[in-house]
Amino acid sequence: MKIAFATQDKESVNAHFGWAKHILVYEMDADGYRFVQSFDFGDKLQEDGDEDKLAPKLDAIHDCAILYVAAIGGSGAARVVALKIHPIKVPQPESISEILEKLQVVLNGTPPPWLRKALQKDSAPSFDFEDDEVTHG
Repeated sequence: MKIAFATQDKESVNAHFGWAKHILVYEMDADGYRFVQSFDFGDKLQEDGDEDKLAPKLDAIHDCAILYVAAIGGSGAARVVALKIHPIKVPQPESISEILEKLQVVLNGTPPPWLRKALQKDSAPSFDFEDDEVTHG
């Protein structure tokens, strides 16, 4: 499972999704986690109502299961959820390594339902036939 973190300093979750200078992606499984990639977005991120600034960030996290942010706007959250990514707001800056350690403990215990669902995002494609009803005329 891949996990993304919105950050200004590459150390902690301390960025609004739309204004994050960096998005760090880690891969996690029951055995541990490893750094995968840092997506860097430069400094032209001031609030300008430009929804398109989210497009490169959404591309960066498209295969992640969870996104940790300090804040996220309503339309950004809707777009993240539409990608089947679970956004999590961190109320105050928190170390990425501490979040990964805590998540690892939860994964090795009894993950809550939302996390089990996030884990399934990485598994083989499953077919939910209720969503694909075919009507014959």
